Amino acid sequence: MSDLRDPAPYDALLLLSFGGPEGPDDVVPFLANVTRGRGIPEERLKEVGKHYFLFGGVSPINAQNRALLDALRKDLADHALELPVYWGNRNWAPYLTDTLREMVTDGHRRIAVLATSAYASYSGCRQYRENLAESLAALEAEGLPVPRVDKLRHYFNHPGFVGPMVDGVLASLADLPEDVRAGAHLAFTTHSIPVSAADTSGPVETHGDGGSYVAEHLDVARLISEAVREETGIEHPWQLVYQSRSGAPHIPWLEPDICDHLETLHGDGVPAVVMAPIGFVSDHMEVLYDLDTEATAKAAELGLPVRRSATVGADPRFAAAVRELLLERAAAERDRPVTPCALGALGPSHDLCPVGCCPARALKPAAAGADSPF
Repeated sequence: MSDLRDPAPYDALLLLSFGGPEGPDDVVPFLANVTRGRGIPEERLKEVGKHYFLFGGVSPINAQNRALLDALRKDLADHALELPVYWGNRNWAPYLTDTLREMVTDGHRRIAVLATSAYASYSGCRQYRENLAESLAALEAEGLPVPRVDKLRHYFNHPGFVGPMVDGVLASLADLPEDVRAGAHLAFTTHSIPVSAADTSGPVETHGDGGSYVAEHLDVARLISEAVREETGIEHPWQLVYQSRSGAPHIPWLEPDICDHLETLHGDGVPAVVMAPIGFVSDHMEVLYDLDTEATAKAAELGLPVRRSATVGADPRFAAAVRELLLERAAAERDRPVTPCALGALGPSHDLCPVGCCPARALKPAAAGADSPF
């Protein structure tokens, strides 16, 4: 057992996230980072940023990452694992390149990476790997040592990720008025992405209608709904729905949208709905605005009772799951036998992204994959 509690060969853990503005003056520069290369004018960025301005120009994601960072450090310390944990973002400070520079300056050469995205997709996996490759290339250009980075596997079906979401749905059901609780439907929500991106998500053998992206979310939705049925004795109807579409209207994106779904359920006479944002690790802007503000307003307009269940956030069970993922990968890297922990029908995800997995929109190097330059 002691051998399976050894983080070697890793000498550090990197929490890799999206980033977000922390004040009104940050909003447009942040959105410029997110949309770099698309030629979007500043006036349009201000319009897009209206959701952030409603909340004082502050995205909650950075505060939530700080809480997760604290939870990870506490969990590792509580288990006598002396492994430093760093944090870097794709689109806002602390920037990924700056964090990796700090890590190599501190002497770290073998880094495990946890991305705050649980599922397979271009934006949720491959793009983070491209960001890592860009940052490593920048370090190399500066004459600094280039560390090896290994991205931890997708954790959508890890018990430490699923369990807190089950509890969140149960709490939301319990918070509904008693006369509508038993008939409540569950709307499992995730970020809508272009249909073409969904169809090519995950390894090549899973490409097709919805790809790994849809299949993984459906598996998690089934796990949660079954756990709720076992706990309550009631089988609540459910559906996977989407939110936060941001693309051009002529490009097909995954549907139905949560607001459209609420209208349909109301028209069908459904008495109440629990919205469960299973596609999001924490309560960032897409949750606060698209669900807590926009979808909740739509439900109020319809006279439909709704509750929004909690995301996983910095739940200690999730922090423990990250530790388990790290130690599992470390054992595999040392060629030690290990049984990956996973629930549901799909089993554990791959450790190393294979060639053709979540292909890029344009040919770009990506770290932590079978075809990676680093």
